[in-house]
Amino acid sequence: MILYPAIDLYEGKAVRLTKGDYSKMTVYDADPLSRALRIRDDGATHLHIVDLEGARSGSTANLSLIEKIAARSGLFIELGGGIRSIDTVRHYLDCGISRVILGTAAAENDELLCEAIEAFDERIAVGVDLKDGFVAVRGWEQKSSWTAESYFLHLKERSVRTVICTDISRDGILSGSNHDLYRSLLAYPIDLIASGGVSSLEDIRGLRQLGLAGAILGRAYYTGVVSIPDALAAAKGELI
Repeated sequence: MILYPAIDLYEGKAVRLTKGDYSKMTVYDADPLSRALRIRDDGATHLHIVDLEGARSGSTANLSLIEKIAARSGLFIELGGGIRSIDTVRHYLDCGISRVILGTAAAENDELLCEAIEAFDERIAVGVDLKDGFVAVRGWEQKSSWTAESYFLHLKERSVRTVICTDISRDGILSGSNHDLYRSLLAYPIDLIASGGVSSLEDIRGLRQLGLAGAILGRAYYTGVVSIPDALAAAKGELI
């Protein structure tokens, strides 16, 4: 299982939200580029970045910073937040982003999703953020009509290869991942990456044992509950 340390960007800083609430934001690092380099130096090979301003507004508010992180870190970077046109997808991929995550755009614009998959195939992932059983959009602030089941069937039909699934109710509170949710979603032939609530090495080991493709590590890393080297070892099934 691949571990994806997370950097969520807002106004050029690395932050974390609590349950997706922008009014409950904690700033953890004023220099996200240096943070990305430290993550790399700790042994990580992959990085998960979200432009939180973009997620709300559909903008590319942190574009220049993201370009610097991609150029300097050399990491495999998956990026989401505000990517709602094929031109934006292409620009990010051209500037060194390894995989682009479509969230709101995938849920609301099937034509764009199909065009992106046809053009870029495995370099496109879909972010599925679940709130009260429904897919949330626009920075988690609105609820769509998609249920988890109907949406995953739709993504299967569209030949989506990778899905990053977040249980919003657990995001940013160190409560542990929703293993039951991920177990149920493994019925779909999609590489599944868990996000939200990852809080311990045991949690990471449990996700690996489920057979997930990846897990995203956020607040637990920033608060020092879990270190990157130990989390990487747990994701690989190594004893610590």
